Amino acid sequence: DTSLGAGTTVWPFASLGHRPQDLKFAGESSRLEIGENNMIREYVTMNPGTDGGGLLTKVGSGSLFMMGVHVGHDCIVGDRVVCANYANLGGHCVVGDDVVIGALAGIHQFCRVGAGAMIGGLSAVVADVVPYGTVTGQRATLAGLNLVGLKRRGVDKAQINELRAAFSEIFEGDASLKSNAEACVSRYPNNPLILSMAQFLQADTQRRFTRP
Repeated sequence: DTSLGAGTTVWPFASLGHRPQDLKFAGESSRLEIGENNMIREYVTMNPGTDGGGLLTKVGSGSLFMMGVHVGHDCIVGDRVVCANYANLGGHCVVGDDVVIGALAGIHQFCRVGAGAMIGGLSAVVADVVPYGTVTGQRATLAGLNLVGLKRRGVDKAQINELRAAFSEIFEGDASLKSNAEACVSRYPNNPLILSMAQFLQADTQRRFTRP
């Protein structure tokens, strides 16, 4: 049960909606929903959901999936995402809007990648990545903020500067990440970037957080 939105283009040899790569899958009825205006290049694989993840894999709109990208079962992928060649999303991953994932990067199952984040090529991401974060490395660490991506999207400079200050306070403060994030929301109540990061840190998760 696979659906493609209007304007989505699929190149040769892509495999969409076939049996998930999950040994627990027992043939239950599940879905793959792909939004509009996506570019799905050669040898991309996208699997439908499983009983253990809500029976749905959902891909948003306006994204580019380069050659050999894999989107595992029960993933939720946002809009305007770019996955470079052979990037891989394990099962149950959640990827926000405007995320860029470099070539040959791997995202561990159940990880969340917040909106606007950038994953460096060849990175192995084994923990949640905060919105607007940049991560690199064999066991990826948080290298800072995706400032280039924010500037390209035309985000107000004052908001970016406040986000930079909040980022330091959250990850260098003496209290927990959640407590530090709550303090930053109080300090910068009108900044949606900081609110997004704080909500991400306060949400339930099955993984730890990627840190500097």
